[in-house]
Amino acid sequence: MKRLTFRSTVPVQLLLASSFAIGLAGCKQAPPAQAAGGPQAMPVQVSTISLSSVPASDTYVSTIKSRRSATMQPQVDGNITRILVKSGDHVKAGQLLITIDPLKQQATVAQQRGTELQKKAVVDYNRIEENRQKQLFEAGVISRDAYDQAVQSLGNSAGDYDAAVQGRQTQQEQLAYYQIRAPFAGIIGDVPVHQGDYVSPTTVLTTVDENSGLEAYIYIPTERATQVKLGLPVDLQDTAGNTITKSTISFLSPQVDNGTQTILAKAEVPSGTGALLVRNQQLINARVTWSSNPTPVVPVLAITRVGGQTFVFVAASGGNGYTAHMVAVTLGDTLGNTYPVLTGLHAGDKVILSGLQFLQEGMPVKPLS
Repeated sequence: MKRLTFRSTVPVQLLLASSFAIGLAGCKQAPPAQAAGGPQAMPVQVSTISLSSVPASDTYVSTIKSRRSATMQPQVDGNITRILVKSGDHVKAGQLLITIDPLKQQATVAQQRGTELQKKAVVDYNRIEENRQKQLFEAGVISRDAYDQAVQSLGNSAGDYDAAVQGRQTQQEQLAYYQIRAPFAGIIGDVPVHQGDYVSPTTVLTTVDENSGLEAYIYIPTERATQVKLGLPVDLQDTAGNTITKSTISFLSPQVDNGTQTILAKAEVPSGTGALLVRNQQLINARVTWSSNPTPVVPVLAITRVGGQTFVFVAASGGNGYTAHMVAVTLGDTLGNTYPVLTGLHAGDKVILSGLQFLQEGMPVKPLS
C-alpha cells in the first residue's frame, strides 16, 4: 500500500511546480499597458470677429472733364505765319497763340477805307450844295422842288457814307480773327499744325484747358436710380485702386441716356493735391458709396482659397477644448488689410490666423490670446 501511495503523489507535485513556472514566465513576457489619451492641441493665433462699419459701394469708370476747355479753330482761311506757344505752356487770358497771314484782309480794309473817303467827299459836297440851295430858295431864286432835291441828295450821300463806314469797320474787325488768342488762362494742349500750313475754320489749331475746374463724369446704371442722390460720397481712384481724392455727387441729370440706360452724375475734383494728379479727358475709377452697415471683418492673412472658393478656419469650442472648423465665406472688396465678410461668419467667432497650412478639419487647437 505504501508503494502505491508514493507513485501517485510525486507526479502531482511536479505538475504543480511546472504550472507555476510556466505562469511566472508568462507574466514576465507580457508588455505593460499604455496610458490612454488623444493627440496634443496645436497652439494657434486667433482673432475674435467684431462688427465694423463697412461701406456698400460700386466702382464705375468715369471721365475727367474741365468746366473750361476750348478747342481753338480759326474763323478765317489763310497760312500760319507764327506759332508763339508749345504744348504744355501755361498761358494767360488774351495771350496771343498763333497768327494767320492777314495781308489779304488788310488789302480789303484798305479798299473799304478808300470807298469810305470817297463817300465822305460826296457828303461834304452835297452838304455845301444843300446849304447853297437853301439860301437861293429863301431868296426866291429857285423853287421848293429844287431845294428838296438838294436835301435828298445830301441824305442819300450821308446814308452811303454811313454804310461805307460800317463796311470798313466790319472788315477791320475781321483782322482780329487772324490772331488766335487764349480765351482764358489755362494749359496748351497738342499743337498739330506748323508754321506755313494753310488752315480753314475746320482746322484744329490747339486746345486750352483750365485744370483748376475739373469734374468727374460718372454714368450710373438705372438699377441704382432709387439710391443715387446728391451728396453721396465718391472716392476717385487710380487704376491700382488707390484713392486720389474724395468728393461727393454734386449734379444728377434729370434724364436717362437712351442709348446706355445710365444717369449722368458729376463729382467735383477738389483743388489741391488730388487735382494735380488728374487731367482733362483722363479715365479714372469712381467708387460711389451707397451706405455703411455693421459687417464682420476678417484679416487678409486668415483667408484660405481652395478651388476658387474662400474659407477660414474657426476655433470651435467643444467639451475638451477647441477644434479647427473650416467655414466657407463670401467676401467683399478689401478694406486696408481686412476683408468684409458678407456670409459665413458672425461677431464673436475666433478666426485662426497662424499655421493654416497644417490645419485639418476637427484638429485640436489651442487659441493663444
